[in-house]
Amino acid sequence: MPYLLFVTVLWAFSFSLIGEYLAGQVDSYFAVLTRVLLAGAVFLPLTRWRGVAPRFIGGVMLVGALQFGITYVCLYQSFRVLTVPEVLLFTVLTPLHVALIDDALNRRFNPWALLAAAVAVLGAAIIRYDGVSGAFFEGFLLLQLANATFAAGQVLYKHLVARYPSDVPQFRRFGYFFVGALLVALPGWLLWGNPQKLPSTEVQWWVLLFMGFGATALGQFWWNKGGTLVDGGTLAVMNNLHVPVGLLINLLIWNQHADLGRLALGGAVIVASLWVNRLGLRRSVPA
Repeated sequence: MPYLLFVTVLWAFSFSLIGEYLAGQVDSYFAVLTRVLLAGAVFLPLTRWRGVAPRFIGGVMLVGALQFGITYVCLYQSFRVLTVPEVLLFTVLTPLHVALIDDALNRRFNPWALLAAAVAVLGAAIIRYDGVSGAFFEGFLLLQLANATFAAGQVLYKHLVARYPSDVPQFRRFGYFFVGALLVALPGWLLWGNPQKLPSTEVQWWVLLFMGFGATALGQFWWNKGGTLVDGGTLAVMNNLHVPVGLLINLLIWNQHADLGRLALGGAVIVASLWVNRLGLRRSVPA
């Protein structure tokens, strides 16, 4: 639990830093690639390649590609059309994606999860009822893809660590994560990156350094390690704790003029979607 609590605060600050200093100013693909390279520089020298199950290595690479590579490319892109509070609120749906992924893996169909998704979309529309546009829903859908890949990465990593126990410390079996992330981030930068939008101020470089060494290297490792030490329900709750913490930080420091009433109402509807999903899970459990 201490690992998850520390990373929750770390990532709560990260959302605001991205929104205030990087989004729309620094190319998103370059930002993601820089974070991967900095974090990889921390873990790859410590990584053991011999004596580790090849399937575990490949699995953790897949986790990195999903949980960081795809997730953060989508996250940065969403900041083009969404505010920081909106991004935070829309990430509250990660546990819903965990349920959908679990149903898919077990070949089940849960209509309650689809209903919960519809309620969440309604909450998103309330937040921006006077500014709903194609771009807004593009941002919302990008975040749902990010939520799905982040959820899938967590579930897969927890499964891999349980399936391939080892005397090798986790930090020496985590560098593969950043290799997998690089397999997404590097082609993304080469294909769609904009060299004209590199960091132009010292603040932007410092933010990227903090993101790379702090939020990415320590954050990703401690979050995944913490996830292996708690049950699934606790992990789902911790996935949402960063939302109130991040909102509080953003509203107090950077965004004091946000429409709190609309955010609260739309956020309440989004949270209600999680209750709908939980209700469906309870009804699906045999008596």
